[in-house]
Amino acid sequence: MSTAELPFFVYGTLRPGEVNHALFLRGRTVAEEPARLPDALLYDGPGYPYAVQHPGSQIVGELVTPAPGDYGRLLAELDRLEEYHGPGRPLNVYDRVRRDAVRPDGSRTPAWVYLAAPLLARRLRASGTEIPGGDWFARRA
Repeated sequence: MSTAELPFFVYGTLRPGEVNHALFLRGRTVAEEPARLPDALLYDGPGYPYAVQHPGSQIVGELVTPAPGDYGRLLAELDRLEEYHGPGRPLNVYDRVRRDAVRPDGSRTPAWVYLAAPLLARRLRASGTEIPGGDWFARRA
């Protein structure tokens, strides 16, 4: 299981102002900045969203950089939260993958992002409810 110390691209309940940000990230980061994830769609879930690979689309979120010394513990906690058990594991709800996030200035940076695992992604593509504009916050409007 890869554990490169990359920032996380968060797009749902881990975003600032959301419940899991308060529970897992508040006070444990050194930077949180707006970003986009290209080639992904966002689907509504049971109180949280799912991101799915989709060329030509993008989702909105934040790039979160954990504080030094807290990375390993935070990574393990987020993997548990997202029900990620390791690469290609059948019980994964999400897969943690390395993808490039795009900052507002257009620069790209590698980041960890949790995407819906393949079986779930197929179901979402077939019958899921897409979140217009790829922004979890916009669903409230």
